[in-house]
Amino acid sequence: MEFKSLSQFYTSGEWRKFREIVIAERVNKKDGVLYDEYSGKPLLKSYDIILHHKTELTMQNVNDRSISLNPDNIMIVSIKSHNEIHNRFGGRVKSWQRKVYYVYGAPCSGKSSFVRDNMQAGDLVLDIDRIWSALSGQPEYIKPNGLKDIVFNVRNAVLDSIKTRAGSWQTAYVIEGGAYLGDRMRRIETLGAEGIHIDTPKDECIRRLASDESRQAVQAQWIDYINTWFDSYQPDNI
Repeated sequence: MEFKSLSQFYTSGEWRKFREIVIAERVNKKDGVLYDEYSGKPLLKSYDIILHHKTELTMQNVNDRSISLNPDNIMIVSIKSHNEIHNRFGGRVKSWQRKVYYVYGAPCSGKSSFVRDNMQAGDLVLDIDRIWSALSGQPEYIKPNGLKDIVFNVRNAVLDSIKTRAGSWQTAYVIEGGAYLGDRMRRIETLGAEGIHIDTPKDECIRRLASDESRQAVQAQWIDYINTWFDSYQPDNI
């Protein structure tokens, strides 16, 4: 198969199978732990594992398997380490070098917390819940229907800026539910993004909801949101 975009490569079954093999081979045989090969810290969450190409992957070399699918060209790192690697030379990056992460998962899975823990000053974060809150002046879980068109217009404008790499940001995070495979793959492909699934179990999502005092009055509604996401979720095809 010849890849016509980097996002097509990163969502391909060939890459995912290669990724699984490399990760399995790099697990420390003594303690069964996978370590960040940049920082030396253990990688405890599957969604925080990034395979970094030492020779940068571009459209000019993505179809050269000796670069794109060569274990010797791979360093296993966390998101934070990956961002540090790309930022270490400083200066303004070219538009095609900008990194986009599509962060998806169930309500209360920890998507926003994950982004906050890994983003750096100057990164671009698109979270539609924050747009609702900013435009309505209400908590994120209150979404006045009269503002729906405006909220989605703002979201689409930011998505267009990410897609065209407008501005001078280096890393962008797009936070969505992403339950449906087709919609998720189209978003990833359109944005030239790398998908990160925050794969928190449903019981843990519900436990987090129960401990969130700000959502006490709407817990039944949010339990429905969580159940609907897990009922609708379509995993990647490998």
